[in-house]
Amino acid sequence: MPDMPIIQTRDANGIDHLFLNQPDRHNALSPDMIAALHAAFTKLGDDPSCRLVCLRATKAAATSFCAGGDLVWMRQQIDAPRSKRMAEAAKLAHLLKVMDQFPRPLLGCVDGNVFGGGIGIMAVCDEVLASDGLRFGLTETRLGLIPATISPYVVARIGAPAARQLFMSARRFDSATAQQIGLITKLVPAADFTAGIDAMIAPYLDASPAAMRAAKTLIRKLQPAIDDAVIDMTITALADCWDHPDAREGVDAFFARRTPSWKSNSTVFK
Repeated sequence: MPDMPIIQTRDANGIDHLFLNQPDRHNALSPDMIAALHAAFTKLGDDPSCRLVCLRATKAAATSFCAGGDLVWMRQQIDAPRSKRMAEAAKLAHLLKVMDQFPRPLLGCVDGNVFGGGIGIMAVCDEVLASDGLRFGLTETRLGLIPATISPYVVARIGAPAARQLFMSARRFDSATAQQIGLITKLVPAADFTAGIDAMIAPYLDASPAAMRAAKTLIRKLQPAIDDAVIDMTITALADCWDHPDAREGVDAFFARRTPSWKSNSTVFK
């Protein structure tokens, strides 16, 4: 029986804990995972008894918080018509919009590696706690693709200078770098992770829920708008990449465990 994409619990303080729960797939953003998260955040956004949300991963998935786009889904896009690709890309784009506009505090609790779309998930959190020793990366260009639908939120979070380096080079980076560029709010030793979650939550319990919602709305209004036009542009940009031969070459090379044609050396992409 397949794992439930997410597990949801609520504690006595009205804090909802959402656990990504597909460890065998490294919590990749499959259509099922995206749909489950979208439904959960939509429902909690309308629930006045929800005080805040902690987004986490089950302990079984400790090696990966989220590995990004699901590889099975990615392979299916190679031969899909453009309209299908755009419809599929829109699912993650709409999830990120719902999470970004979630009316209560959204706290990310990251104790596993994060790549691709998982970076987008981190970027829409109001605060992110992470353990040290992790690896991160926006590795889409290694596949002939771009971090399109996540880009408005990632650029808003880390700024254009860092995005220029990480989007194009696809280099992996460590927890300290993730904190330096603003992706992580607080970094703790892995042994202190659970205590770190409690410490991150504590100040929010002293604040007025209504005032927190108003403050979050205010901040969003003061920032450049990530509106439907921006979101549609990113979906189109991703569809354009899928139309280019490099996408087929990159994805085929990944699954064949071979070097893509553009790579400058013979090291197998891992």
